[in-house]
Amino acid sequence: MTTVLNKKSHKKITGRKVTLTISGWTIALIFLAPYVEMMITSVKSKTEILTIPTTYLPQHWTWSNYITIWKQLPLAQYLRTSIVVSLSATILVLLLAIPAAYYVGRNKFKGRNAFLLLVLVTQMFSPTSLIIGIFREIIRFHLVNTWMALILVYAAFNMAFSIWILSSFFASIPVEIEEAAWIDGATRMQALRQIILPIALPGLVTAFIFTFISAWNEFVIALTIESSPAHQPLTVGLESLIGQYQVQWQYLFAGSLIAIVPVVILFAMIEKYLVSGLTAGSVK
Repeated sequence: MTTVLNKKSHKKITGRKVTLTISGWTIALIFLAPYVEMMITSVKSKTEILTIPTTYLPQHWTWSNYITIWKQLPLAQYLRTSIVVSLSATILVLLLAIPAAYYVGRNKFKGRNAFLLLVLVTQMFSPTSLIIGIFREIIRFHLVNTWMALILVYAAFNMAFSIWILSSFFASIPVEIEEAAWIDGATRMQALRQIILPIALPGLVTAFIFTFISAWNEFVIALTIESSPAHQPLTVGLESLIGQYQVQWQYLFAGSLIAIVPVVILFAMIEKYLVSGLTAGSVK
């Protein structure tokens, strides 16, 4: 018995496992390399960045760049705008996409496949190609230099993907679970809120992340319809560090790293929900 336990306690190391481990670490380092470069450049002085030949590591670590950028730009205002706009657009998308996706996922109506295809086709249109029409509509509704303009536009461009992904999750949930809730006296809305949505949490998290990051990183539309610094998001605010004849790389990279922090925190908070197959074994 002791021998069997000892054998089980020691994991067998195979060539496949070693190869996968090395490959995983290699890919991780490749993806992390640009962020490491950004961090190193953000703590260099302007003279050291422009000096040729330059060294990879800074000779003098200028951590004060992170303090200077807060003084040089209204960074707090830019961050507040990005957070408010991104969260508001994401919440609006989920509020509208959940009932639409639930209906599509639970009902086999005529033209359902064509509807889903149309929803998917709308993702092929780039906001940049529609910027003139978007700007004219924003002017018509007197929403230039307002947060509401960004919220509505971002929600509109992310609605299709959210409906498409959520409808697939709702359709994969066995209807017997919902019927059991109805037998126990729950209404359709109660069953949706208390039973279906918790099971479809991976889909909700996917739609949330996609919409939030898409709104957080958007640049062209915000640059076009927001000319007031009080309503510009962080992506547009950092663009002011790029001048006609020079770029303040140390501040640009410092601001870019600051812009990454909220997204990293978001992923850390909801990473545990990014697991599929929560319905496995729920129906006997």
